[in-house]
Amino acid sequence: MQFKTLGDTGLLVSTICFGTMTFSGQSAGTEAGIWKHIGDVNQAGADGLIKECIEAGVNFFDTADVYSDGESEKMLGQSLKNLNIARKDVVIATKVYGRVGPGRNDVGASRGHIMDAVEASLRRLQTDHIDLYQIHGNDAVTPVEETLRALDTLVNHGKVRYIGVSNWLAWKIAKALGISEFKNLARFDSLQAYYSIAGRDLERDLVPLLEAEKTGLLVWSPLAGGLLSGKFSRENQKPQGTRRAEFDFPIVDKERTWKIMDAMTPIAKAHGCSPARVALAWVLAKPFVTSVIIGAKRLEQLNDNIAAVDLKLSADEIKKLDEVSALPLEYPGWMLPFQGANRLAPVPRPSVAVATKT
Repeated sequence: MQFKTLGDTGLLVSTICFGTMTFSGQSAGTEAGIWKHIGDVNQAGADGLIKECIEAGVNFFDTADVYSDGESEKMLGQSLKNLNIARKDVVIATKVYGRVGPGRNDVGASRGHIMDAVEASLRRLQTDHIDLYQIHGNDAVTPVEETLRALDTLVNHGKVRYIGVSNWLAWKIAKALGISEFKNLARFDSLQAYYSIAGRDLERDLVPLLEAEKTGLLVWSPLAGGLLSGKFSRENQKPQGTRRAEFDFPIVDKERTWKIMDAMTPIAKAHGCSPARVALAWVLAKPFVTSVIIGAKRLEQLNDNIAAVDLKLSADEIKKLDEVSALPLEYPGWMLPFQGANRLAPVPRPSVAVATKT
């Protein structure tokens, strides 16, 4: 297993993070159907998957309070207890924002909801602190500074050690980082975002921001909701027993994806591995990626995904995959190289006539 620091911190996390969204699958809320389609791993299955992760060197686990109405957090906490895993040996990340009750304030990133939600997550996880507490989505109602002050309070009280954000626009992350610096508040150490070889949108604005601010990137759905697993093709776009057959998410340009799969398939054959492993290795090779979140329902699926850390694609293979998956140019992206092409070009030195004595 390989490790990287979480953004501009000293916390080391494995480049593979195990996501527990597949745990339970039960929910009493309106989104019950979503969790059922994503996974239905029971406690025994969860214990087995986490044990396999620990043995492979994974120390990073991600969940959220909305996953199966909190059951995912409960099962993760219970698995760590069942397996006698020392709390100091794992990094637990969870998230707050989604609706967790019928009340008007049972959702969002307000101070009130964050303070209530963190206590509930701590109880479910059976721990006294959360390593990485993330705002799960954009709250258009709550001022950014209110959210940051609430998170800063949790850090100061020791209930949270690092903070992150998920699914935010670049401008809002930049604004939050500026407020944190100006007000001397805890700052976001990571962004959790969708990224895959079939969905490279964040390279336009988010990646340059993360690199400039030394903010970590945690990738969710690196296989584009299973579309890059090798089970899907032009001829079989909704195979039975797959999540996407019932829950077509995240949004992907399918025709572009089939062209990417055409390029990935021979590379996978050359390495004697699955297309999924190639897709994960491509993401892991990006220097701005801190950790890739993988979800699994079966041990063989988990092991295949974890093995991606050992798959080294050649420069030619990466170039080929980069080219076939390249984003279409958009303004102002296409204008920047046009205007900046000569910015660092050598300045021609004027010729100077040298006088000579006669």
